[in-house]
Formats: sequence, structure tokens, C-alpha cells
Amino acid sequence: MKSEDYFMFYIKQFIYGFLSTMGFSIIFNTSRESISKSSLNGAIGWIIYIVLTDTLDSSVIAAFFGALSVGILGELFARFFKKPATIFIIPGIVPLVPGSGMYYTMLAITEKRFIEAADLGSETLFIAASIASALIVSISIGKLLRTSNFKKLNKKKKNF
Repeated sequence: MKSEDYFMFYIKQFIYGFLSTMGFSIIFNTSRESISKSSLNGAIGWIIYIVLTDTLDSSVIAAFFGALSVGILGELFARFFKKPATIFIIPGIVPLVPGSGMYYTMLAITEKRFIEAADLGSETLFIAASIASALIVSISIGKLLRTSNFKKLNKKKKNF
């Protein structure tokens, strides 16, 4: 593939990630001013997932770093725009959820291809676990930053 083809592929993937996150933001009743921000968050997470899947050839690691970026950006957006982080994180995570893996696992089970079902199912579970652990890490980082900044502010207030 030419470099222009790669560039256009990633631009299309960014747009797809943005639009799918926008759709879920609307479904989850996100406020109008937060829809574009949560959509941007989801699109960035999706691009990180796609790039890392192509380079590392591991969808589990790619899902972890995609979800980690969504969580950290969601925490930063929450802090900057003074909104709850869940407004930005939950719609942004949805494109990373391994829905096709779940579907193909169930299809393999119904068609009695149990070895393939076990392979697909275990990979799907690992992807879901990596997304959950990335969110735990990002939320913990956000709490750590909030509590350290809160302690700094209290020290400054006591000095005055």
C-alpha cells in the first residue's frame, strides 16, 4: 500500500470512530456541548487501537492502550470542561468493545466448531479484560491527580 492509501485509511477510520461514538453519545443522552468532545475522545481511542493492531499484531494490547487513552482523555476533558468523566469515557469505549468477537464466538458454538469458539471466546474475554483494566488504571491516575492537587491547594490556603 502507498503512504497515501494508509493516510486515507486512517482518516476514514477516524471518521468512523467519531461518528460511531457520536451515535452512542446521543443514545446515552450526552449534552449537546459534550457530544463532539466525547466523539473526539472515542475517535482518538479507535485510531490508537487500529494503529497498534496493525503494528503489534495484538488486538488485546491495542485494546488496552486504546481504552487507556480514552480513559485518560476522559479524565482530562472532565477536569477541563468541568463535567463528569463518564460523559466522555462511556461513549468513547463503545467502539472498542469486542462485539464481533462475541458474535463469532456464538456463531461457532451454534455451528459446533468448539475449538474455534474457544479461541475466539478467549480472545474476546482478554480484550474485554484489557479494556476494563485500562479503565481502572486511567480512573486511578485521575483520582491520584485530583487528590494530589487537592492537597496542594489546601497547603496554599493554610499558608495565606
